[in-house]
Amino acid sequence: MLELGGAFKGLGYVADDALVAALELAQALGKPLLIEGEAGVGKTEVAKCLSQTVGASLIRLQCYEGLDAQHALYDWDYQRQLLAIQMAGSADPTLLKQTLYSDDFLIKRPLLSAISSTTPVVLLIDEIDRADEEFEALLLEVLSDFQISIPELGTFTAQRRPQVILTSNGVRELSDALRRRCLYHYLDYPDEQRELAIVRARLPDIDSHLARQLVSVVQRLRGAAMRKAPGVAETLDWAASLMQMGIVDLQDSVEQVQQSLSALIKTREDLLLVKRDNAALIFASRPGQP
Repeated sequence: MLELGGAFKGLGYVADDALVAALELAQALGKPLLIEGEAGVGKTEVAKCLSQTVGASLIRLQCYEGLDAQHALYDWDYQRQLLAIQMAGSADPTLLKQTLYSDDFLIKRPLLSAISSTTPVVLLIDEIDRADEEFEALLLEVLSDFQISIPELGTFTAQRRPQVILTSNGVRELSDALRRRCLYHYLDYPDEQRELAIVRARLPDIDSHLARQLVSVVQRLRGAAMRKAPGVAETLDWAASLMQMGIVDLQDSVEQVQQSLSALIKTREDLLLVKRDNAALIFASRPGQP
């Protein structure tokens, strides 16, 4: 556990013990890992860091409403097939069909690419909750047996199982069938100390006082009645923006801090809320805070 956690930290990702344990169990058991959590808490980064840590290629399938087999599994190169038909002329129809539906005309989409790879792969199925329930059904064969059936060619079975990470923001409830095929981890917002460690790991040149201040602000904002609470990604963007602006103390740079909020706040309602209550939400120090 320490080895994987240390490797992640070296890449700027401070993972808690529960996440590291879930990753190691998924590796040992050869099962997919479903990671749920709010947007911006670092779910996608888990797959990116894992691929770098284990020396594997990262294949990403970004899910969306209407995603189907043609875009996720495989497709045929119809233009080249049509050209081949025109060039074949009066060739034997049976032989022509066998030629047209061969590997030469097969377009491998992310899932088939991961299954057929002979080198290590981390397969990221990102935001699976945005895809339709019908697409979940397509995934069941892949996640159960790590194989994909193509009627014209037969069944492709993984020679080397990819490590699969699925992420979900909870836009809709996932099916029990999908959940049964995965290990599970809920990635919550980090507490103040871990978020501070994340900021320092990703931005080692940040002023220590500024880092403590901005992390404290973000933690307070998550407790406010915001429409879109800032995630870790927004924390890092804000920290980088403050550094770029030369700010080392939030309370001494009120106007500049207001200008930097575009990196932290992502809706009009939340921006109005923060500007209205900035004294309480941003510029107020906690007891005992330097």
